[in-house]
Amino acid sequence: MHVLFVEPTFPAYQRNFVRGLAEVGARVTGIGETAREYLPAEVKRYLHEYEQVPSVVDERSLLAAVRRAQGREWVDRLEATIEAHVLPAAKVREACGIPGTSVLTTWLCRDKPAMKEALRRAGIPCAQSAGISSPDEAWAFAEAVGYPIILKPRSAAGASGTTRAGNPRELAEAIQALGLEHGESVAAEEFIEGHEGFYDTVTIDGQVAHEFISHYYPNVLEAMRERWISPQVLTTNRIGSPGYDELKAMGRRVIEALGIGTSATHMEWFFGPRGLKFSEIGCRPTGQAQWDIYCAANDFDLYREWAMAIVHGRVGDKPSYRYAAGMVGLRPDRDGRITGYQGIEEVHRAFGDAIFDAGFPSPGTPTQPVSAGYLANAWVRARHPDYDHLRHIFDTIGQTVRVFAS
Repeated sequence: MHVLFVEPTFPAYQRNFVRGLAEVGARVTGIGETAREYLPAEVKRYLHEYEQVPSVVDERSLLAAVRRAQGREWVDRLEATIEAHVLPAAKVREACGIPGTSVLTTWLCRDKPAMKEALRRAGIPCAQSAGISSPDEAWAFAEAVGYPIILKPRSAAGASGTTRAGNPRELAEAIQALGLEHGESVAAEEFIEGHEGFYDTVTIDGQVAHEFISHYYPNVLEAMRERWISPQVLTTNRIGSPGYDELKAMGRRVIEALGIGTSATHMEWFFGPRGLKFSEIGCRPTGQAQWDIYCAANDFDLYREWAMAIVHGRVGDKPSYRYAAGMVGLRPDRDGRITGYQGIEEVHRAFGDAIFDAGFPSPGTPTQPVSAGYLANAWVRARHPDYDHLRHIFDTIGQTVRVFAS
């Protein structure tokens, strides 16, 4: 099988998708923005061919690259695994007659108001939402739903650009910040109280082949705005617990309602006083190298499993669910440049057997803002057979390690 893969080098974990495809027998042509001579050696070794384009999100450039590849040999699949890449790839895929996720399904997984409307029609519980393009529409939505409300870009990933407006003053500030006075279109949503997590799958012909459930501590919106928080993401190894049955059933209904066939998926959810609520879904893997955590938790190679689904229409291995696993993000005490750390040796002595990966930028490295994500600055990944003990490990790491900047 000949597979075209969009942007094989950045972010760094993209290289694992290319490796997985090559290891299961695919000929892989990469399409990316990096010049061929600067491709990392670990990428080059897995590539059959390579097409450089000015921008992988420019449909004309991407279409031309795919046409060149088709002119050389038959193309079986065109795959993209980054949120910003999936819709351009879907449009080019359909224009070139290549099988895969449709433009409609991809658009529904990108445009949040349309996504929720489709799922409400399918009977899936969602927050009230609307697409709005003016201050008047924002004020009308707040009056109809009540405060607080959430405003976010229609196609953003995660909490990127998301604003919580808890009163008229905050809504006025959000209207200005998001450009609604200038005709920008955003998604407005009812604020859902409850615990937040995500449900990830590898799906083959609409059927879930692999599934993973993870939890945020605290919820993403709070974690991405408060410097003092050392946010955690934990994937559970208790996925067979009856308490997750409703979530897994809802995930399958979402996949069916949106027409997702063979793809990775990433679905956010809330559970609170009003029960389980769908939040949003991406027709692609989760970011922040979360799949590395799934690999460590389950004693298998999820990148290879995804490739098996794409190339052979089946999976090759089963997750062990032997460990709960996750990560804790560690924020610098201020913006600037990293000057040093405190407590690293202490946590390695206490939890070295559980820690399987860590990132501590060297002194002098510029800090990243709190909103930049869980891996933006320092972080630690660990696993343990007992989920509750792993939470204790991450709590202790977050309380012990200090990141200093000036």
